[in-house]
Amino acid sequence: MPVQSFVYNSVPQRVVFGAGSLQHLAREIDALGARRALVLSTPEQRPQAERIADMLGAHAAGVFDRAVMHVPIETAREAREVAQRLGADCAVAIGGGSTTGLGKAIALDSGLPILAIPTTYAGSEMTPIYGITEAGMKKTGKDIKVLPRTVIYDPELSMSLPVGMSVTSGINAIAHAAEGLYATDANPIMDLMAQEGIAALGRALPAIRASAQDAAARSDALYGAWLCGTVLGNVGMALHHKLCHTLGGSFNLPHAETHTIVLPHALAYNAAAAPEAMARIAKALGASNAAQAVFDLARDNGAPVALRDIGMKEADLELACAHALENQYPNPRPLERDAIRALLQNAWEGARP
Repeated sequence: MPVQSFVYNSVPQRVVFGAGSLQHLAREIDALGARRALVLSTPEQRPQAERIADMLGAHAAGVFDRAVMHVPIETAREAREVAQRLGADCAVAIGGGSTTGLGKAIALDSGLPILAIPTTYAGSEMTPIYGITEAGMKKTGKDIKVLPRTVIYDPELSMSLPVGMSVTSGINAIAHAAEGLYATDANPIMDLMAQEGIAALGRALPAIRASAQDAAARSDALYGAWLCGTVLGNVGMALHHKLCHTLGGSFNLPHAETHTIVLPHALAYNAAAAPEAMARIAKALGASNAAQAVFDLARDNGAPVALRDIGMKEADLELACAHALENQYPNPRPLERDAIRALLQNAWEGARP
């Protein structure tokens, strides 16, 4: 089959991958030409943030530990002010998508370079995409300024990630690659990365559930997350991501769990319109049906599969459907109100596609 026409843009970004690679932190800060780093984390990850600050010694400007889901604009403003007051010339974001998102919100206004140290499989560190929630609505955008300049992937830092969070974070990563396979601006390079990333996570998650301290599985999962995040950063997303941004930003549902629950239903919605993408996803997961394979991966590894189990009210499904249809966006299958409403109902009930 001939290769279709495509456009591929690469972006300058340094990735340091491997067990124990956190030891190179000071070297990487120097390589950025930075002297005073503000360390960002969630409240729960403050001990890790303090460890980073200790490693940096005099080069640590301080720790800001108030990163939360969906980056409320008030938190973003506070972090920007702290960075300015402390004279920080770079940000070190340790944690998952919430912390990296906060770093991006700082960079958006200040241009401060970010060094990301992911401890989950969110993939935000590989993208120039940012999201900020204001007045109950999550607004996303794309700006090369917010792409972390350097990413340190150290699988040892993900060993303490609880198994449940590992599974939902991993399926969140799979969502990036899955939608990348049917994006309007897809290309052969991203297709290869997407399929390899999905396969790596498909292998890793059951192994992590069997043994949270499985070093090879942790490395495989982080490798898969890097690939899937790269896909997210290079091609457009579609219905699945729109629905998850709506559900997360408007109804304050947990990010990774929402992606985990919605993905099988979004794939089922698009299946007939994107058969090649579905074949790649199914092959990567060693199955015959992409939507069912993702659902089974979640269910069989203890992840939630119903929106009602993570706090979504059935009465809010109509509003969620309306939000999802507010702006038209590229998707393999046209956006059909009744079908999207049925998709949300199935996701709320936890029905297998």
